Amino acid sequence: MKNRGYLFLLLLMFFISACSGRSGSDGSTPESSDGATVTHENRDRFEYSQRLRAMWLGSAIANWTGLITEGVRTEPPFFTDKDWGTVMQTDLEWKEDALIDFVFQDPWLADDDTDIEYVYLHLMDQHGTSELSPEQIAEGWQEHINDYIWVSNQTARGLMRLNALPPVTSMLAVNDNSLAIDAQLTTEIFGALAPGMPDQALKSADLPIRTTASGYSAHAAQFYVVLYSLASQVDPALEPKEQILWMVREARGYIPDSSKTADIVDFVLADYESNPDVDDWERTRDRVYERYHLLAEENGFVYRHFIESSVNFAAGLMALLYGEGDFQRTVQIGSLSGWDSDNGTSTMGGLLGLMLGYETLVAQFPEQELSDRYHILRTRDDLPDYLPTDLQAEDTYELMAARMMPLVEANIIAAGGQVEQDSWALPSPIPPSVEQNPYQAITQQSNNNQMRLAESAITASVNGNSEGAEILVDGLEFDYSGREIFDIPSGLRIKPKGEPIEIEVIYDDPVTLQAIRLVEGGGSGFSSVQAELLLDLEWVPAQFDSTLSSIPDPKVPYEILDFVLMEAETATGFKIIGQPRESGPELVLLELDSLNEKPLP
Repeated sequence: MKNRGYLFLLLLMFFISACSGRSGSDGSTPESSDGATVTHENRDRFEYSQRLRAMWLGSAIANWTGLITEGVRTEPPFFTDKDWGTVMQTDLEWKEDALIDFVFQDPWLADDDTDIEYVYLHLMDQHGTSELSPEQIAEGWQEHINDYIWVSNQTARGLMRLNALPPVTSMLAVNDNSLAIDAQLTTEIFGALAPGMPDQALKSADLPIRTTASGYSAHAAQFYVVLYSLASQVDPALEPKEQILWMVREARGYIPDSSKTADIVDFVLADYESNPDVDDWERTRDRVYERYHLLAEENGFVYRHFIESSVNFAAGLMALLYGEGDFQRTVQIGSLSGWDSDNGTSTMGGLLGLMLGYETLVAQFPEQELSDRYHILRTRDDLPDYLPTDLQAEDTYELMAARMMPLVEANIIAAGGQVEQDSWALPSPIPPSVEQNPYQAITQQSNNNQMRLAESAITASVNGNSEGAEILVDGLEFDYSGREIFDIPSGLRIKPKGEPIEIEVIYDDPVTLQAIRLVEGGGSGFSSVQAELLLDLEWVPAQFDSTLSSIPDPKVPYEILDFVLMEAETATGFKIIGQPRESGPELVLLELDSLNEKPLP
């Protein structure tokens, strides 16, 4: 039985929703931001399963069409509409004589735009939950994701081989590729699993995104997740252009204004809306190139590589807007946009498949018989074969959609909706808000980040020496403001001398201190840790809640250790006294922070 534990999960989710649904505390129906009563929306179960099927198919068509031009034009001269339908001229040997046109396959071959999401579906189906744990993600990656991975995915996979767990696998100090595009093409599925519930979608996508992404690249992945959550909720009375604009504006509401991703959304949207010629998408592409690539430094940004998050996020959003709901036109623009052109194109192809539905998508290609078969074992290992008599494929998009349905329904029930035999009553929508973004809470919980936002000084020292110690309290590992990162950080390296190491952190202003958080790097680590708090100018031993506090694991070289106090204290500083392990010539620490609330267990 593929959905093990599903019945138990549904019953559990129903009990949870009865206690804490989306209705008001008195059981009333919530109101929208304009004061109007928000009603539940009924959805047909089969109809949504066909949307999911179309999502996979749309993503595959767009993926393989976009792959023709991937990485070919990363700076001017870029492709334009005149290049569509022509044989590509390039110095890249493996792309010579390629025709720039739609690509169709039977079966569809797995690629990284769909195969990591496929693995996530397998893991969620296997564990009966849409909220995977760090251990489940790491174990699943090591079992199934071993080839055809690049950039941040590859770095994270290597860290998992060393027993590192998400979200450490995405921290810049250990994964300097975490501002790349990777999470933007591997996590959209979590939005599709929560139709009309962006807050639930972001919660489920939290750790999968932070497996490979940090800062603004994590926000870009979140933006896509929200789009997928909203795709089935567009008002059919609106013109397709207005439907797209509604989704984009709603998704923007979840991204903090401080993020580079927010700047990209605002810039691309404004340029599209001010453009009198909807066919002149090249104007916006060229302006994206100037702002985030050619003149990035002058505009307060950094351009790193053609596989970075920013320019590719901008290109994907541009294709979505100028495509105005037309699948073929969106894929054409995305494929011609430049940089890593298959990724954003695949995302938008999947989004429009989910939005339009299977029959409407198939009707886009009336003379083409579109395959439903999928060959996952081309790129991913040790996965079930759902088509044992088919020697070329192991799954179909229809079967994949069917396996997603129990996860969708569990999310609906958990959020306070209802599931009938043939239809759903979706929970009442919640107006978009940055406060619903789970990464906001991470930044707000960090005293290091809150002090810096308040422009209040923090000082750190190691055994009385402050030189270089400021890197320990820069807050970057838990900073989800999305600000541009100009210098990739590294950890603090300490050579143990066989004696305890005392690290002291002093705040200029008092903070609420509920826990001490230590992030170890790849060195030998501590065998034990003690702590003291600076209360009223006096150092006092910290009283930990032993049932919640972490114990350093010698098998995990990259570890987040949260030491939770019995009670919150108002302090102006803290110190830890750690005993280094005997093994290893070097101790590496990434961050030493204090939290103003209890961390999640």
